[in-house]
Amino acid sequence: MTSQRAIQPTHKQVPDSPVFVAAEKLFEQMREFSRSIARRAYEFFEARGRQFGNDLDDWFRAESELMRSIPVEVKEKEDKITIRAEVPGFAANEIKVSVEPKFLVICGISEKPMEEKKEQTVLSEFRSNRFYRELAFPTDVDPAKAAVTLKDGMLELVLSKAATSKSVDVEVKTA
Repeated sequence: MTSQRAIQPTHKQVPDSPVFVAAEKLFEQMREFSRSIARRAYEFFEARGRQFGNDLDDWFRAESELMRSIPVEVKEKEDKITIRAEVPGFAANEIKVSVEPKFLVICGISEKPMEEKKEQTVLSEFRSNRFYRELAFPTDVDPAKAAVTLKDGMLELVLSKAATSKSVDVEVKTA
């Protein structure tokens, strides 16, 4: 006698908000981005017949092809800093955020399956599936109190300012 089990569909848990990680991990990711850009810039150099003099053009072309520029908005209130960044096409689990007291790093990679190409791309204005952005804060923040949400392609970080001690007047006494 065989027993039949009901097959339950399994759904991969996708976090509702981006993942907070240590800045060192994101810096390593940036090094890999830079290596990818350098490889692509070298391909442009070779395609041009190895003619020197266009290295910056090749680098910027490769960078714009491989890395997406994300616009940000930073607002400051008395007790908090709010940062909004446009990241359309990225899921929460594809975005990593690192908050330090003086700066912020936002990084994203959208892994789309690569399709086999049988032709050479001459021009492509499709957006990249990677981004990396660093921002310095106008004042220190408390990383432990950071909150981040992603909704409709808009990443929003709310950061509490770090407590600052106020100066005090001290009376000088004679001994």
